[in-house]
Amino acid sequence: MARIAGVDLPQNKQVWIGLTYIFGIGRSRSQDILVKAEVPATTRVKELTEDEARRIRKVITDEGRVEGDLRKEVSQNIKRLMEIGCYRGVRHRKGLPVRGQRTQTNSRTRKGPKLKPGMVLAIEPMVNAGSSDVRVDPDGWTARTVDGSRSAHFEFSVAVTGGGAKVLGRA
Repeated sequence: MARIAGVDLPQNKQVWIGLTYIFGIGRSRSQDILVKAEVPATTRVKELTEDEARRIRKVITDEGRVEGDLRKEVSQNIKRLMEIGCYRGVRHRKGLPVRGQRTQTNSRTRKGPKLKPGMVLAIEPMVNAGSSDVRVDPDGWTARTVDGSRSAHFEFSVAVTGGGAKVLGRA
């Protein structure tokens, strides 16, 4: 199995398509990599020799910025935009489309589902006496404050009705 840049490439694909499974490598960049590595693009991944795989790895490391490094750079750029408070950073912070797409009738994936009568939501606020930083235990369920301060966790069920929202089961 060919493993390049920490990614297992699919065995039955041609190499130029297999390389696109690596984050940061598209079709044109994969073609360029194969030309520099002197590997035929139509070769299947399972037919790659160790020497060909080594040459491909070398070209990718020389060009740099794939997988983890690229993801880290992208997330740092987004954080920088949010910190300086520019328009794109504000849109990222609010979870709205960033590149000028319309939001009145589209962008449901960014904004979340539209609330409709009959829906019931669970709202679970957590109030902390100390820091607001929270971590989740390995069980995937228990939430604790990072500094170990006291905290309280509440749960409210909210029903969406035609006339607005109604809190259910309030004590």
